[in-house]
Amino acid sequence: MALSPETAPHRPAEPAAWASRGVFTVAFLGIAAGLQLGDMGLQAVSLSAIQRSFGVGDAALGALQGLAGVLIGSALAIPLARFSDRFSRKRVLLWLIAASSAMMALSGLARDFPLFFIGRSAAGITEFAMVPLVYSMIPDLAPERHRVAANLGFAALVAAGASGGFYFSGALLSAADALFARDAEPWRKAFLLLGLAGLPLLLLGTLTADPARRTAAADLAAASSLRLFLRLRWRAVGLFVGTAGCLITAVQALNQLIALALERRFGAAPGDIGHAMGLIILATSVGCLPAAGLLDRALARRIGQAARPLIMGLSVIAAMPVLLLLGSVRTLDHAFVAAGLFLFLTCTANALVPTMLQDLAPAPLRARCFAIWSFVVSLFGAAGPLLAGTLSDWLFERRMLDAAAAVALPALAVSAGCALRTVLRARRERGLAASRPA
Repeated sequence: MALSPETAPHRPAEPAAWASRGVFTVAFLGIAAGLQLGDMGLQAVSLSAIQRSFGVGDAALGALQGLAGVLIGSALAIPLARFSDRFSRKRVLLWLIAASSAMMALSGLARDFPLFFIGRSAAGITEFAMVPLVYSMIPDLAPERHRVAANLGFAALVAAGASGGFYFSGALLSAADALFARDAEPWRKAFLLLGLAGLPLLLLGTLTADPARRTAAADLAAASSLRLFLRLRWRAVGLFVGTAGCLITAVQALNQLIALALERRFGAAPGDIGHAMGLIILATSVGCLPAAGLLDRALARRIGQAARPLIMGLSVIAAMPVLLLLGSVRTLDHAFVAAGLFLFLTCTANALVPTMLQDLAPAPLRARCFAIWSFVVSLFGAAGPLLAGTLSDWLFERRMLDAAAAVALPALAVSAGCALRTVLRARRERGLAASRPA
């Protein structure tokens, strides 16, 4: 039964300024999520070694890069989000850090590909459950005027950690090989070392805040019914998922397999590719954030809520010819330049997605909405490398870069179309609102 405003619980006041503990909490969550996602960069750089260890084909690698993380992570994300919508989000996050670190270490101990696949799937709990919970906490930690900056700051820290998995992969493999005396492949030892990094994170996590939820009385009517919310807003939600989902299909088709694709295309060493891609991912993921923030601030004054989907649509359209350029370059350096420009444009398109979903979802359902969003969009993301790996085996004769482009280009076209339809819908709704009498 929905609560009326008279019977609603007290709504905690919005902070007028940042509290030091709130800043520390957002920073810690960004560092923790970035470190937990850094193993994906290590995995991408180590794909050729993993392929030799288990003797699998490109389709299996595409499934590893795409599906691993979806299976167990998506199964747990929504019930965990429902739990955290009602109870302590801080406690759930600490358990997620512990579980993800343990699965990371166990991945290095797997003796066959199915066990390794299961371990990597379990480690996907971080992406599917931890990140949605963080985005549900940020509106309760940050003042409203700083919410976009807090979202972008968290995204920058996550991007730094994720890119570090690429950049430091060579050093991490060497350090882990020297640190552990056991007879095993260096990539296994590197996963074990990353798993141990979760221990100091747990200690620091005890110092973070567990903010109360700032829930408006209007939001309480929807608190008991996620189904009602989705039924009322299904068109807006569908366009949102189409825009973000197809975009992530294109990005993941290239990003998850680009190290292997460049290694095959140009005969470069995996460590050299990882070093360069780490710098590129860091520069593009962080560099796009102020650009997206400035564009959002400038356009929102003129066209309101249509600004964010417009930024997404135009960025995606600009990325399409860059992807064609990437497939035609003749040198590795030119490939890095094209890959960097493609990632900058697609990261700019994706930067404001969390803020859009925070605006769309009522506060009592926010964690669950983010969990469902992560699940649905990550299904799209899983399709990218899975389809690219399959096409590489069956159609493109192991030309991974061509296979990735064949998957990414149609996905970008659909994403741009959904984004532009969202712009038209937002402008139409704004015009109808302006025409109503006061």
